[in-house]
Amino acid sequence: MAKAESNGIDIEYETFGEPSSPAILLIAGLGIQLIAWDSEFCKKIADNGYYVIRFDNRDIGLSQKCNGMSMQEIMQKMFALFMGKAEPVPYTIDDMADDAAGLLDFLNIKKAHICGISMGGFIAQTFAIKYPDKTLSLISIYSHSGENRAFQPTQEAMEAMLAPAPFERESYIEHMAKFFRLAHGNGLEFDDEFHKNLAAQSYDRSFYPDGIARQYLAILTQKDRTSFLKTLKIPSLIIHGDDDPLVPLSGGQATADAIPESELKIIKGMGHTMPNLKNMWWSEILEEMLKHQNRLLNK
Repeated sequence: MAKAESNGIDIEYETFGEPSSPAILLIAGLGIQLIAWDSEFCKKIADNGYYVIRFDNRDIGLSQKCNGMSMQEIMQKMFALFMGKAEPVPYTIDDMADDAAGLLDFLNIKKAHICGISMGGFIAQTFAIKYPDKTLSLISIYSHSGENRAFQPTQEAMEAMLAPAPFERESYIEHMAKFFRLAHGNGLEFDDEFHKNLAAQSYDRSFYPDGIARQYLAILTQKDRTSFLKTLKIPSLIIHGDDDPLVPLSGGQATADAIPESELKIIKGMGHTMPNLKNMWWSEILEEMLKHQNRLLNK
């Protein structure tokens, strides 16, 4: 792995494949480190002729932390935002899209396929709007178009998401496994070992709850992108499960409805799952991504 100076901060990143191949930038979700883009998944994309870049968003993993605000202050801002009050926040989804653009500049990549999952989808959509000249195509997974109040998690998922993570390692692993299980969906058996291993790796690599909370402030203050998405002239693939308790299917449908000529892929029984090629949903997602990207190669 390596560090890049991007948008005034240090970003941790890793690549797979040949730099001369078409690039795909993988953007992670809320509090999720680059390792959640499973290495086997990244290698499989690279084996199909792509230069794969995965990275830690700011304030998470090994990328630069923002600091300067206590957890108590963060929670006060969060409560005020829930109550509909305007609040300044440390950074925005737009800032995180600028980080991604700066990473491509650092790597001397003029254009890339931009793929984001969950919060990463918000960032990917924002990237495509702000940097259409850098965007070969857009892939938005488990995301919505930015209108937070229209696309709420279930009550159970919201409570689980806001529950503080334990500081002790084994308790943290159990806590995260329970959350992943809740988000998983009912169409496939939950892989407990895979998710506990991911939680353990994440804890050992960088346990930093404050950064997750600040990222959530960015989500709460994101713009409704609908009118901007309607102006996109970029090939776009929207993927969503029909059993997602964190971002309802209507959020993915709204994104697809907004982007002209976009393709919507709905996966039956799938919730909000982490990339894992042992899971047939993600094998299907990989197939759809490659099909989407390869269309541009064949034009």
